[in-house]
Amino acid sequence: MNLPTKRDEILFLHNPNCSKSRATLALIEERGITFETRLYLENPLGEAELADLGRRLDRSAVEFTRTGQAEFFDGGLDASSSSDEILAAMAKEPILMERPILIRGDRARIGRPPEDVLQLLDD
Repeated sequence: MNLPTKRDEILFLHNPNCSKSRATLALIEERGITFETRLYLENPLGEAELADLGRRLDRSAVEFTRTGQAEFFDGGLDASSSSDEILAAMAKEPILMERPILIRGDRARIGRPPEDVLQLLDD
């Protein structure tokens, strides 16, 4: 599934190996809402999608990047790296993307803590 374009479209970017992602998934499922799940490690976001996601999150690329991951340093990235460099690295190494993320229409929230995504569902 592409990123949502309508308010009633909900997409969960999920990593089943992540405890926060599993907890967020459980919160969403408890609400009984209809949503799509994208396993972003298997179906990574492209650079354009990541740039769009940053806009929806209202964050710069580095603000939704897992900068402590080995892939961040192995990719030659640091605090001075440009947004374009970081987005390219996230597209190549999706493990760099912060997780989990819930997208509803033109807005998105990172589920850290998992309850943060509920704001999108309660609006």
